[in-house]
Amino acid sequence: MPFRYGIVTMTEVPHVILRLAFELDGRESEGLAADHLPPKWFTKDPNRPLAEEIDEMLAVIRAAVDHARAVRAATPFQFWQALYAAQAAWGAAHRIPPLLAHFGTSLVERALIDAACRAGGVPLAVALRSNRLGLDLGALHAPLAGTLPRHWLPERPPEVVFARHTVGLLDPIEEGDIAAADRVDDGLPQSLTACVRFYGLRHFKIKIDADVARAGERLRRIAPVLARECGGDYAFSLDGNESFRDPAAFAAQMRALLAEPALRDFWPKLLFIEQPLHRDVALTTAADWAAWPERPPIIIDESDAELSSLPAALALGYAGTSHKNCKGVFKGVAHACLLAQRRATGLPALLSGEDLSNVGPVSLLQDLAVQAALGVTSIERNGHHYFAGLAQFPPAVQAHVLAHHGDLYTRSAAGCPRLDVRAGKIALGSVLRAPFGCAPGLDLSGLEPVGVGQ
Repeated sequence: MPFRYGIVTMTEVPHVILRLAFELDGRESEGLAADHLPPKWFTKDPNRPLAEEIDEMLAVIRAAVDHARAVRAATPFQFWQALYAAQAAWGAAHRIPPLLAHFGTSLVERALIDAACRAGGVPLAVALRSNRLGLDLGALHAPLAGTLPRHWLPERPPEVVFARHTVGLLDPIEEGDIAAADRVDDGLPQSLTACVRFYGLRHFKIKIDADVARAGERLRRIAPVLARECGGDYAFSLDGNESFRDPAAFAAQMRALLAEPALRDFWPKLLFIEQPLHRDVALTTAADWAAWPERPPIIIDESDAELSSLPAALALGYAGTSHKNCKGVFKGVAHACLLAQRRATGLPALLSGEDLSNVGPVSLLQDLAVQAALGVTSIERNGHHYFAGLAQFPPAVQAHVLAHHGDLYTRSAAGCPRLDVRAGKIALGSVLRAPFGCAPGLDLSGLEPVGVGQ
């Protein structure tokens, strides 16, 4: 199904799986990583052709792999540090924004972590808490110097989490909103109402844009649906998707929406607002939120491009950031620890789980493994909604996921694996037991090879 994020509407997207071999303690171990190649997210330039942006993302991945070949390090974390520095220098030299440049870093990093967990025979959460990966938290955030991940991460990751369902700008709310030509006949729900009933949804992410009238009208339609279908037992976040360039204008719009009589019972369910300001202004002094003391919690997402981005955001009055693996796993762990330290002092500190269209058989499972290890319990999951489950993958891949992750996936009425959302939640037992989210043994022979160099 088409969906809109930021300035584009996606109808198709390439998905890449990276397979790398690492020598760890004298033995070779293989690791996987995967992600979409989503145009107009890393660089929101409306004038660039989509194919050009996809080629650029592949070039970023190839560069990261090339840099990784030259790295020798004592620990996975030190390997990542050297790779991060090399990729940052390369990105700066080629005028590639940090968020995009380190997309390549993150894919190599994820494959490395997978290989390390496989070699050590331990799942990710154990590897992080025992610091088998060698994290030096103080090297990423000075206030964490002298502490270890186990001081801040949960002792036991949650085995069940909320699947936070995104309501996109183009998504139908009621069944009557779906034109005959747009109706999908695959046995899966399409409208918001149908999704709530089918999956028992309780957590939602609602996208808004800078059109005040349109945002208000849409929220006035969504609020009664959630009240009716969830019986008041729900929560939601708002995603501004960088739609605003003027913090004062955004604050004025939100004040107007918060004062809407028809939404009086809706706003107490609000969790936070995600990235309302464009990345060009989000971390500038213009975004100092002190002028709006009664604001709801606001977090960054796309603006979390560098290691220094979260501290800069907190200094401006933001409440935290999002985690998604494409922004970096070690970086996300350090962010989670910094926010946990901040919470311990009584200050607001939020870490949300976001990744709109993430899908298996690798990417989604690795993302869930990290989110759970960081203690995130409400995670945006919509890949199973916009895509027809894992129908796009070869039969061997689908069979592997159903055989090894039968708690997370189930067979849809159309026969393909889909995420098994029950009472609005997903079970992570098999994800937490795997080395890094996904069980080893995935057969990739049916996929089209895309070389990353020799």
